[in-house]
Amino acid sequence: MRRPGLEWRRGRGAENDLMGTRDPRVDAYIAKAAEFARPILTYLRRTVHAACPQVTETIKWGMPHFEHHGILCHMAAFKHHCAFGFWKSSRVIATTARAAEAMGQFGRITSRADLPSQRVLVALVRKAARLNKAGVKSPTRRLKPRRGPPRVPADLRAALERNASARAAFKALPPSGRREYTEWLTEAKRAETRARRLERTLAWLSEGKPRNWQYGA
Repeated sequence: MRRPGLEWRRGRGAENDLMGTRDPRVDAYIAKAAEFARPILTYLRRTVHAACPQVTETIKWGMPHFEHHGILCHMAAFKHHCAFGFWKSSRVIATTARAAEAMGQFGRITSRADLPSQRVLVALVRKAARLNKAGVKSPTRRLKPRRGPPRVPADLRAALERNASARAAFKALPPSGRREYTEWLTEAKRAETRARRLERTLAWLSEGKPRNWQYGA
């Protein structure tokens, strides 16, 4: 007899017969995602289940997470890209330049071509599962000394002077929240990138959003 909410796999022995749970909230999340994102999320979900048949699904911080002896990985869809990452990231995969583009370790994912091969992804998921099962912890992060209020760059200061709602929201943020916006702006390498980030900063602040609002911050 099948247990409610569980799927079964045949021909692999009793230990592997029981497959993990699928959360209907993940189905709903995928269905609501942008058209380009749905096949990417479906592929990632299928790959994770193929790599770790006992994985269970849940929603944490507004996005799908996959668990087996703890959190394995997560995926998310945004307006123009998807993201995928491992909980114990530094123990699972080496950091690349693309990781800075978006949440997770694979940068901005707009198609399956932005992801490693399925063979590589399966191997990474299995590695994450082994780490969890062995009880390996994430590396301890060293606490950074507290810093004072960030220095607001001239272009942001001038833009805030012209936008009362954004200015009020910026002032209401804690120093760390203001620093996230200012560092994001000043880290832009090109003038057009900086101008685009300044425009987004004003729009998000006008809506009362912190810099990393997309990630549940």
